[in-house]
Amino acid sequence: MSPTQHRHLTVADAAGALEAMRAARPLVQNITNYVAMTISANVLLAVGASPAMVHAAEEVDEFVAISSALVINIGTLSPQWIEGMRRAVKQAVALGKPWVLDPVGCGATKFRTDFAVEMSRAGPAIIRGNASEIMSLAGAAGAGGKGVDSTASSDAALAAGKALARASGAVVAITGETDYVTDGDTVVAVTGGSPLMPLSTALGCALSATVAAFAAVRPPFEAAVAALAVYGAAGAAAAARVTGPGHLPAELCDALHAADAGMLERYATIKTVEEVNV
Repeated sequence: MSPTQHRHLTVADAAGALEAMRAARPLVQNITNYVAMTISANVLLAVGASPAMVHAAEEVDEFVAISSALVINIGTLSPQWIEGMRRAVKQAVALGKPWVLDPVGCGATKFRTDFAVEMSRAGPAIIRGNASEIMSLAGAAGAGGKGVDSTASSDAALAAGKALARASGAVVAITGETDYVTDGDTVVAVTGGSPLMPLSTALGCALSATVAAFAAVRPPFEAAVAALAVYGAAGAAAAARVTGPGHLPAELCDALHAADAGMLERYATIKTVEEVNV
């Protein structure tokens, strides 16, 4: 059983994970979509990690070997990128490197959904998606989806998230008004963020990159909880300084750069809402 089932995680744990990640400055390889590249790279730099956007199949084997973690984001799929993703994942698993799956738009098309399912079975440490993506990936009936935006609440996706965690062996992070992290048995709720965040493109993708940075220094469950708490706290702090979504990405990066235990205490909560008896 996961160590997280033996004690409750706190914002102090998230702050400790943030310090550890900054000290390690992990190199995070991102095979991500065109829309997300710049903001993901900026977010990783701001929070204290080192980004790389490397997707060519001809070099992913070598690059995974020197990276600390990998992100697979299926937002803008092509046959060439799929080849690179498959090779990168195979290498990450062979080398024991944690990798994060972001099943962007899963459920929108058969091509996209089939590949997301394939990747979910390839040994991700963490799967991070919105409610519709997680429900679609888990095979929940009627999950639907509107583009890459969620048409369901994170609460509605909890059962699907737990089922997906059990089937895939991955920790599943469901993001929404309240974020949830589950390994199939334990469920932790994380609050923070702002309603403005979904109005600025690719912030969810950048969150998946942040999750990967934390996975380089903490076990998957704790990494996902810590990343969501830090990102949510920074999002709330950033939103307090803007009047709309236009400047939010820049303010988010500034807030991530300044994130500390005090910001977490002020803007984020972590609560275990379900756990197995151990």
